[in-house]
Amino acid sequence: QVQLVESGGGLVQAGGSLSLSCAASGRTRNIFRMNWYRRTPGKEREFVAGILWSGSTSYYADSVKGRFTVSRDNAKNTVYLQMNSLKPEDTATYYCNVLLLYTTRDYWGQGTLVNVSA
Repeated sequence: QVQLVESGGGLVQAGGSLSLSCAASGRTRNIFRMNWYRRTPGKEREFVAGILWSGSTSYYADSVKGRFTVSRDNAKNTVYLQMNSLKPEDTATYYCNVLLLYTTRDYWGQGTLVNVSA
């Protein structure tokens, strides 16, 4: 089992920046990939970015490419999401997600709210 705790959400004006963090604990030795998703009321959950736990491969939704950067600190079992040039449409609750080796089960954090004002 893995526990995830997100932090760093808040209110920011359009064009501003925020950085989110997600710290994992528990069975962290089996982490394969960590992802960020977001959800707004009335919409489906949307993939934002992901990063493999080894190597340098990262993934981004088209809507955030060039503005968001996902990174990790393996020693701290933490994944980050640096969000620049924020837009009002980035307003959402952002969730951290972890995929483990050897199992199809994944885990989710409790979410952190990002509110971008126009």
